[in-house]
Amino acid sequence: MPPWLLGSLCCCVLAARAALGGGGGGSAGAEAAAAEEEEEKLIRVLVLLPQDDAYLFSLGRVRPAIEYAVRSLRESGAGLPPGYAFQLTYEDSACGNRALFSLVDMVALQRRRPDLLLGPVCEYAAAPVARLAAHWDVPMLSAGALAAGFGAKGGEYSHLTRVAPAYAKMGEMLLALFRHHQWSRATLLYSDSNPERSCYFAMEGVHVVFQEEAFHMAVHSFDESSRHLDLDDVVRTLQTGERVVIMCASGDTIRNIMLAAHRQGMTNGDYAFFNIELFNSSSYGNGSWRRGDKHDLEAKKAYSYLQTVTLLRTVKPEFEKFSLEVKSSVQKQGLHEDDYVNMFVEGFHDAILLYALALQEVLKFGFSKKDGEKIVQQTRNRTYEGIAGQVSIDANGDRYGDFSVIGMTDPEAGTQEVIGDYYGKQGRFEIRSNVKYPWNHGRLRLDESRVSEHTNNTPCKSCGLGESAVTGIVVGALLGAGLLMAFYFFRKKYRITIERRTRQEDCNMGKHRQLREDSIRSHFSAA
Repeated sequence: MPPWLLGSLCCCVLAARAALGGGGGGSAGAEAAAAEEEEEKLIRVLVLLPQDDAYLFSLGRVRPAIEYAVRSLRESGAGLPPGYAFQLTYEDSACGNRALFSLVDMVALQRRRPDLLLGPVCEYAAAPVARLAAHWDVPMLSAGALAAGFGAKGGEYSHLTRVAPAYAKMGEMLLALFRHHQWSRATLLYSDSNPERSCYFAMEGVHVVFQEEAFHMAVHSFDESSRHLDLDDVVRTLQTGERVVIMCASGDTIRNIMLAAHRQGMTNGDYAFFNIELFNSSSYGNGSWRRGDKHDLEAKKAYSYLQTVTLLRTVKPEFEKFSLEVKSSVQKQGLHEDDYVNMFVEGFHDAILLYALALQEVLKFGFSKKDGEKIVQQTRNRTYEGIAGQVSIDANGDRYGDFSVIGMTDPEAGTQEVIGDYYGKQGRFEIRSNVKYPWNHGRLRLDESRVSEHTNNTPCKSCGLGESAVTGIVVGALLGAGLLMAFYFFRKKYRITIERRTRQEDCNMGKHRQLREDSIRSHFSAA
């Protein structure tokens, strides 16, 4: 082969090899860039809800609503920026520490940090997760964590946005109602029997709001699951308190309380009763008197003095379609009940929409899905269209609450209708026209300085200090002096022993402390 031909062939081979080598490098780089872009546009969502269907917010009930929202955003093409998609991971929170463990496992073991947390709902499960979300800069949206303690968003709960009205919002509604009636005294009565303590935290929210207004309150609780519960005794306790009674318990327990109150003569206009229906579900505070039993007639009379506070219900055409799809999905899992769509189901659907809106705003300013704090800021001070109507989030990251009051408008027929609505964002309470109240306003607006009429009002025979009182004071002073002397010698004798024990106990104290992180700060003085 001529030398010139051999040289030309070598040059061709080298050129081809260089071209192939360069093309391979470029392809690998392009693939890496594409993978990075795909990762940037994949929104990892960790859903932390209980598997147990005994909860109104179980995975089986809420999952269809979340997936409906994701599907709606994808099909509309306008909800998410081009190329972005949700990746949903569902974990059983068990309404406890398992929620925290699932989050830690995902980050520590799987090396994948979520971009969004949905849930938990239960207060004791949500508290540690919310603290870790703030530490890791992960937005946390929940239709739960409604206790008053989560309202402090300045520090450890900074990344929590609540897409359902917190209990304090219901307290604000009741405050508006009390102002309308010119009341400033109340008895709070609630059941504290279930592990999640829904009624306890609901009443705490009311208590916090009323306390800020210096309202006078009597607080009573009971365990409705106890075999020894005597509701007649509970009602007798109410007679020693205030005349306006706010209650939270199961529907059947509320009915039994009203029957007992009726039998004890408390449904004659001297008392006003309010029942809290939580979560738009008949499981808590079902306001219906009718059960089809022998007590129906008596219950109808008693319920003419009871009004029920519930979330305001609005219906859009799209809501009907949503309800049917959720109902169908839930029934396929073998769940058959009256309430397929409750506050939690609606709330988690709307949480997906809220996150999508906030993400769009953040991306406009050149940030990414990893800028959790920026996304959280965009969820606040925002009004948007949810599945059942307008959703408004305040500057603190809490949803405004719209509520209705249901009362009996026809005592003969036992008809119950909405008699008033409260609009949280405007702070406005609207009473329907021609509403007649069954109670005696004069009896309820009692002197604020009064002592309860039901306490022992027997007048004292002598308002001065009698001879026996003076003798008692002298004897008490001598006994007190003797006790002080005994304590001095006891302390001197055993001081060394006590100091030794103290040093030993200080070493072991850490073993017996309860961690602050495992509790929720409670403002409820009755706890």
